[in-house]
Amino acid sequence: MNESNTRFIFVTGGVLSGLGKGVVAASIGKLLQFRGYTVDAVKIDPYLNVDPGTLNPVEHGEVFVCEDVWEFEAAPGYRFRIAEIDQDFGTYERFLEINMHPSNNITSGQIYLSVILKERVGEFLGKTIQVIPHITDEIKRRILRASQRLGPDILLVEIGGTVGDIEVMPFLEALRQLILELGKERIILVHVTLIPFLETVGQLKTKPTQHSVKLLQSMGLQPDIIIGRSKVELPDDVKEKISLFCNVPGRAVISDPDLETPYELPMIFERQGLGDLICDLLRLPRRRLDDRRVSEWSELVRRFKEPADCVRIAMPGKYCMISDSYISIIEALRASAAYLGLRAEPILIETEEFERDPGNLKILDNVDGILLTPGFGARGVEGMIMAAEHAIRKRMPLLGICFGAQLLFVAFSRLVLGLRGANSTEVDPNTPHPVVDLLSEQREVNLKGGTMKLGGRPVRIIRGTKLHEAYRSERVIERFRHRYHISPRYAELAAEKGLVISAYDELDETICGIELEGSWIVGVQFHPEFKSRPRTPSPIFLEFVRKSYENRKKRG
Repeated sequence: MNESNTRFIFVTGGVLSGLGKGVVAASIGKLLQFRGYTVDAVKIDPYLNVDPGTLNPVEHGEVFVCEDVWEFEAAPGYRFRIAEIDQDFGTYERFLEINMHPSNNITSGQIYLSVILKERVGEFLGKTIQVIPHITDEIKRRILRASQRLGPDILLVEIGGTVGDIEVMPFLEALRQLILELGKERIILVHVTLIPFLETVGQLKTKPTQHSVKLLQSMGLQPDIIIGRSKVELPDDVKEKISLFCNVPGRAVISDPDLETPYELPMIFERQGLGDLICDLLRLPRRRLDDRRVSEWSELVRRFKEPADCVRIAMPGKYCMISDSYISIIEALRASAAYLGLRAEPILIETEEFERDPGNLKILDNVDGILLTPGFGARGVEGMIMAAEHAIRKRMPLLGICFGAQLLFVAFSRLVLGLRGANSTEVDPNTPHPVVDLLSEQREVNLKGGTMKLGGRPVRIIRGTKLHEAYRSERVIERFRHRYHISPRYAELAAEKGLVISAYDELDETICGIELEGSWIVGVQFHPEFKSRPRTPSPIFLEFVRKSYENRKKRG
């Protein structure tokens, strides 16, 4: 069925969601890269959305954006643009240091849509369409196609959700079938579960893991490896108990304790022999670790764990109820700080606090820099504008990203240009000064999913600007996700009052970089956080953190 020699590692979760399956999958991939094997990753999301682009970040977490835009052909004559994918792909990119492809994000929505549309165009004439075999066949087809795109030695497949969820069952059944069709020597199953610590009795409890594994076994699946998430390292007696009751060898029970930085997890796994165990289970030669790769990663972990000082960054925004809403931004800040020998302390602030009481803006006097976050819609916008005005008045280092850059321009228009009521037409369609407006190509767009300006695009940077100083290049590729843009007419007016246009989209000449003379206040329409990696932080994030730390030292 699959002509390539790719092996597969499936990662499932038990007990509850949010255990960090993405970090586990990425860490396993890192162990294999240490041995010189090539890897790629797939994330399966059981929700019925075609992609996460229309989901609320507070409910789902960040929407990650790929460099590539994929034309998903659900059926002949039905095509959809996809570049918005699950936040775990950011984890994969940061750990594996490769660009992910949007076709590697498989959702129930894509699977069911494809099967139903194929039925409508007549591909299944005379057949009754059922979950088995039609849905499971489509799932297997997508997984195998992902393995053939790059032909990696190992394809990591993370199945989202939790074993026992009704939405997950077709994917687990497809996995059972794949094991039969490809052979057990080419597929292993890694199950990530919670090992809770009960304070009242002072013990780690394995019963939830036992029940989770029994659920898997009832579906015809036996885990090869069990990863136990817990506050602390699992002692031997707990590992032995899990081994006995879950039918796995003792060496296949792996501890995944709470860590200071997630980038340490590959080293924790390596110390427990997980890399060699995976090679044995997949009949792969036990290659020597690449000393250079391991030492570089160890040095990265050391920088994260041994900072010389800290830098405090306020993140005023609309989705601060959960940090996953801004996970790539937070990781870009941490990576930049670690690169400079520092520890970043991101402080998420719901901007409705500023709207309720402007006196709360004094919070911003106790930070070193302000990152004005991305977002959509009207809620909390006035508070974000107030934060930008505060930074302009105080000449504080500020980086505005996408929506944050647009609201920085709104703040400048009101505060410096004196344009009362200036706004984005997204927030106020009747504003007397539409300083941010809908892109011309978006005016006839009715569908919401996959229709924004998306993916990697060339950016032309103007020499002599702060942006050029950061990137040290006149042309870069950055990733976009937006419908609205800064009005060039109002930008020309602002240029007379100290605003500098520092970058343009090379393809359509829209403004995608602004900055203020006399202070390090910069806004970018693109999302540099999506290209930032632990060993190679985004240049603009690096410069922002550097300027914020200089501000900290000035403030004493």
